[in-house]
Amino acid sequence: MNRNAQITKYLVADFLSASIAWLLFNIIRYGEVAIHEGFTSLESFLLSGQVLKGQLLVPFLWLILYYFSGYYNKPFGKSRLVEFFSTWLTVIIGTVFIFFAIVLNDLPDSFEIYYELFFSLLLLQFFLTYIPRLIITQQGITNIKRRKWSRHILLIGTGMKAKKTAEGLYNLGYTIAGFVKDTDDADIAVGGELVLGSVDALPGIMVSIRVDELVIAVEKPESELTLLYSLYRYKRPIKVLADGSNMLAKVNLKTIQGIPLIDVSDNNFSSSGKNIKWFSDKLFSLLSLILLSPFFLYIALRVKKDSKGPLFFKQERIGYMGKPFMIYKFRTMYTNAEENGPLLSVENDPRITPFGIIMRKYRLDELPQFWNVLKGDMSLVGPRPERKYYIDRIVKKAPYYYLLHNVRPGITSLGMVKYGYAADIDQMIERLKYDMVYYENMSLELDLMILVYTVRTVLTGKGI
Repeated sequence: MNRNAQITKYLVADFLSASIAWLLFNIIRYGEVAIHEGFTSLESFLLSGQVLKGQLLVPFLWLILYYFSGYYNKPFGKSRLVEFFSTWLTVIIGTVFIFFAIVLNDLPDSFEIYYELFFSLLLLQFFLTYIPRLIITQQGITNIKRRKWSRHILLIGTGMKAKKTAEGLYNLGYTIAGFVKDTDDADIAVGGELVLGSVDALPGIMVSIRVDELVIAVEKPESELTLLYSLYRYKRPIKVLADGSNMLAKVNLKTIQGIPLIDVSDNNFSSSGKNIKWFSDKLFSLLSLILLSPFFLYIALRVKKDSKGPLFFKQERIGYMGKPFMIYKFRTMYTNAEENGPLLSVENDPRITPFGIIMRKYRLDELPQFWNVLKGDMSLVGPRPERKYYIDRIVKKAPYYYLLHNVRPGITSLGMVKYGYAADIDQMIERLKYDMVYYENMSLELDLMILVYTVRTVLTGKGI
């Protein structure tokens, strides 16, 4: 089961469908409109420069729209009903755009012809798009049921919960890759030959066998959160069996035909929202790096003049899916500021240089992080990334912090605009409450609101 191959099937089908739909629509346009605009034959109309441009451009416009709709994000496990309505909604939006951008330039004999053209394009585009999609989706469902495309599940847990979950998933076409004991003294209700070892053996297990998804089904729900961080590194979907005592009840619930599972490697942010956010992040960061380059040069000269040391401060932070990355800032402290170990900055911190105080007040030291966003390490808006040193201390009091690794960290965040800097672990946990609110309610509107608050706070020089 190849994800890229399945996406390619949908892309090719959508492109061909859009091409055929636009060709048939132009044939209708000729009979209704073009024949009255001086074209002597259907062939001369279809081969005219404007129509040929549209024949090449319009299918690509549809692919761009489908991408931003989030249709290609998850090529497997699609619901046919959801697919019907999502295709219908996207086609309506695309038809309205194309109609006003291209078709309204036509000069029909009567106004009513516009209605005929609009609904002709709408119906042609919808049915020629949806039917191939339905065929591809149905083939995928059939291949899963026949285990030709079976997903391989590794269950963390060996008790009765794990056994019942495995039986339900197996009956739905999933392949059980094995079970892993969450503790050395864990109860074993599954076949001993399927127990592959304990959690400590996971690195070797993940390399030696095929695993598409991880499912946590342990007897003691309080141990789920302590398992999560060690599982993110494998970059697989992670799901938890939901019951009345589950500690992750606020996370989005995904029910697989009667088996309630919480997907803790995903959140409620829509697929279309994720794609628009990703594209906007890249575009805004690229433009910012180009347009602000003279200002960057000025800051660089001031930093060098202010104190000896490197221009940039770089430090390892923990980002998306628990992956470490190097964050970049303009240096605001004297060199060797942490020679005695990690230490959070406080008000009137003597380690901060004179120009560093100004940069921190107006958040200018954060500007190089546009490069982190362009690279894909960060987003414009998201929970601020922390060092592993502090994460290890935060999770002892607030283990749900690990959930924030399901999204890319940001240059600014709700926690920063509503709470600000944290001087100790307790304050970091207080700020975490705002980041959890963001995580549970992610949307483009919320991102925009945070950006507006950030700009306002920066311009007033009050810090964030």
